[in-house]
Amino acid sequence: MSADAIESPVPESVLKAEMQNKGIVDALYKGLSNGGDMGKVAKLIASDLEWWFHGPPQCQHMMRMLTGESSHTKFRFEPRCIEVVGDCVIAEGWEGAQVYWVHVWTLKDNVITQFREYFNTWLTVKDISPHGWEIRHENHTLWRSHPRDLFKRSLPGLILGI
Repeated sequence: MSADAIESPVPESVLKAEMQNKGIVDALYKGLSNGGDMGKVAKLIASDLEWWFHGPPQCQHMMRMLTGESSHTKFRFEPRCIEVVGDCVIAEGWEGAQVYWVHVWTLKDNVITQFREYFNTWLTVKDISPHGWEIRHENHTLWRSHPRDLFKRSLPGLILGI
């Protein structure tokens, strides 16, 4: 390595895995939006998917789609941003001032193993691992909700520790 080269603090293998995880989640949303290609979607999700939901019970749209209880036309998830935080991929979307959602997908070996859905809830993701506490004493926030259309709305807030 030359003296002028800057070494990334994150190993290339980790960056590659993060990009691959983001691509898998992006493929899931595209499969859902392209006429509900559930065969493609099913290949991306573990058969024993762990699911968690926070929000009004009538708003469990994604789980209804994944189980086949509802078609993709009842509610369309179009992420406004998709970001990677460790082993998690976070997708966020909103429609006007009434609907805001955050999905947190956890992947293992290129398969989605856990899904957390937050509907009309502000979310903050914090690093609660002992390693994270040693590195960032002053601020452990890894990700925070940022819906541009909903700042004046009062929504419940949750902290997700990873």
